Amino acid sequence: MQYIIMLIIVIGLALSDFITGFIKAYIKNEVNSSKMRKGGVNKIGEIVVMATVCGLEIGVRALGRYYNAETLAKIAGAVAAVGVFGYIALMELVSILENYAETNKDAVWVRRLLKRLKNVSEEENENV
Repeated sequence: MQYIIMLIIVIGLALSDFITGFIKAYIKNEVNSSKMRKGGVNKIGEIVVMATVCGLEIGVRALGRYYNAETLAKIAGAVAAVGVFGYIALMELVSILENYAETNKDAVWVRRLLKRLKNVSEEENENV
């Protein structure tokens, strides 16, 4: 059941990002079918990756039972699934907020949050 929930969340976020991206393009009068096609393909790719990781987690668990290493397999599969899920969810949320900030000039709090996030990522890149 947890895999279905993860997939539904990823699909919902991808759909929201696609829709907010379309709204942003429409408001800016920049609707472009090739960009929409590329964005749609990227969203499908994210969903495929999430489904693959969920399948991997199920397979690793089953393999763990076969080799009497259930606990280790459960941990390994969960780390992979939750890690990918967290990354995709965060990436989509940031993209949705960026689209929203560009369509609503009154959303100052969103721009402040995004600016803070970008400053943190720039500092991390400088330290590498």
